[in-house]
Amino acid sequence: MAARAIVVLSLILALVAISSGGASAQLSSGFYSHTCPGMLKAVRSALHPAIGRERRVGASIVRLYFHDCFVQGCDASLLLDDAPGLRGEKNATPNKNSARGFEVIDAVKAAVEECCPGVVSCADILAIAAEESVVFLGGPSWEVKMGRRDSTTASFNGAENNIPPPTSGLANLTSLFAAQGLSQKDMVALSGAHTIGLARCTNFRDHVYNDTNIDADFARSHQSGCPRATGSGDNNLAPLDLQTPTVFENNYYKNLVQKRGLLHSDQELFNGGAADALVREYVSSQSVFFKDFVEGMVKMGDIMPLTGSSGQIRMNCRRIN
Repeated sequence: MAARAIVVLSLILALVAISSGGASAQLSSGFYSHTCPGMLKAVRSALHPAIGRERRVGASIVRLYFHDCFVQGCDASLLLDDAPGLRGEKNATPNKNSARGFEVIDAVKAAVEECCPGVVSCADILAIAAEESVVFLGGPSWEVKMGRRDSTTASFNGAENNIPPPTSGLANLTSLFAAQGLSQKDMVALSGAHTIGLARCTNFRDHVYNDTNIDADFARSHQSGCPRATGSGDNNLAPLDLQTPTVFENNYYKNLVQKRGLLHSDQELFNGGAADALVREYVSSQSVFFKDFVEGMVKMGDIMPLTGSSGQIRMNCRRIN
């Protein structure tokens, strides 16, 4: 009886392991090698000219990928417009008036559909577009695992609660990343995506007026374009990396050690806490930052993918078939 019980327990544990890891195990970098061999060329044909016209859009697409994966997994739920019976994520606080680049993803999807109709998911298009954007702007490349399918649902509440706000402290940042299976190391490395892109005044106002862990000259220089009064200049923009906001490198971390992080949550990574040592390491070695960033992006891409017969392959990324 004891031997039989051990066998049964082993089978149960095996089934649990399969159910928890099976979905991400079905992803592979060669998923479309036979069904859509021209996929990457099609993606680049629409994406690269768009970033060439406005380099900021590369940063916007990377941000879309982050915000998508943190809400019910990397399933393109963020791309869904509001519709009868479906409340999307675009108007949740972290995305409203700031998430952008949707029209570029539409153009990429159209190019891929022309190449191989009904084959490549919007979730995979967003994943490969994020990697291509990082590379285009000077960052590292990696093999993007594919095989995700698209959700038929979205989660407004998930977008409200899962995405770290710019007011986050280190503990909250660490906790919200941990909820997605990502370590503090992943969090610090993935935050390096803020080496590109812009932020709105409403997201850095409190930091430049009220925080003390900020370089005084840096704070004053941003106050001129971001009035203290809420509602005044909320959408005025400033670069997350003052030095090179359209080049992907490690200047973001160099800014932090000089107390020149634009967001409160940025400066929390270097504020006398557990993340300080890693920030210093990324300052001294861009190659280490790139390696850890890639590892974090691959792990993030494995968050709760829909595979097999789950979900669907949307024809239009903005709506369910």
